[in-house]
Amino acid sequence: MTDKAAIIVIRDTDNVGTATRDIRSGETIRVGAGEKDCDLTARQDIRFLHKIALRDIAPGERVYKYGAVIGEATRAVAAGEHVHTHNIRSLWGRVPR
Repeated sequence: MTDKAAIIVIRDTDNVGTATRDIRSGETIRVGAGEKDCDLTARQDIRFLHKIALRDIAPGERVYKYGAVIGEATRAVAAGEHVHTHNIRSLWGRVPR
């Protein structure tokens, strides 16, 4: 188990966090999400500054990072999974629905 500083979570509404260092597949991290601290196990290697799902995200669900919508899931994303262009599409410059 590692320290909470391994993943940045800004808002309770965030469903992804940002890795502050490389995280290895199978590593369990204590995540501080406001009042909702939890343990999270990485399902893949998560590279420094990449995103990790804090909870399960359904296809079509909005992805929140730092309290802002950054994209939409293109498929189911499991808690602990790497979140990137292979499983979300950017909503940058698009009018939110």
